[in-house]
Amino acid sequence: MSAVTVTGTTLRSGVWHGQARVEGLDAAPDLTAWSGDMALPALELKPEGDGLWALKLAVPSEVLSDGLQTIVIRDEGSGDAVGSFTILAGAVLDEDIRSEVALLRAELDMLKRAFRRHMNEGE
Repeated sequence: MSAVTVTGTTLRSGVWHGQARVEGLDAAPDLTAWSGDMALPALELKPEGDGLWALKLAVPSEVLSDGLQTIVIRDEGSGDAVGSFTILAGAVLDEDIRSEVALLRAELDMLKRAFRRHMNEGE
């Protein structure tokens, strides 16, 4: 029985790069990438030696949309999910960041007022 562990390294220009560590198997692992119930094409594997395989996946544009998208790397031999990565994009992201910045600003203003009040009490 083989054990496969996948770790991501980068996502650049729409191409995700990762690395698979395979124990107990001399051949290439049977890995596929999935978005929901859709198998993604062309997960490339390249041997690096000592049970390591370089992974490369061009993320298809039809996978990208507003919100959180999770790509799961699955070992087809066992059916197990061995790795994943997420992509967060679109209007939902903008609203989340804006609300977080607004909350941070409000908390900073509150801390400044409390600090000034504390400093004035000492006089």
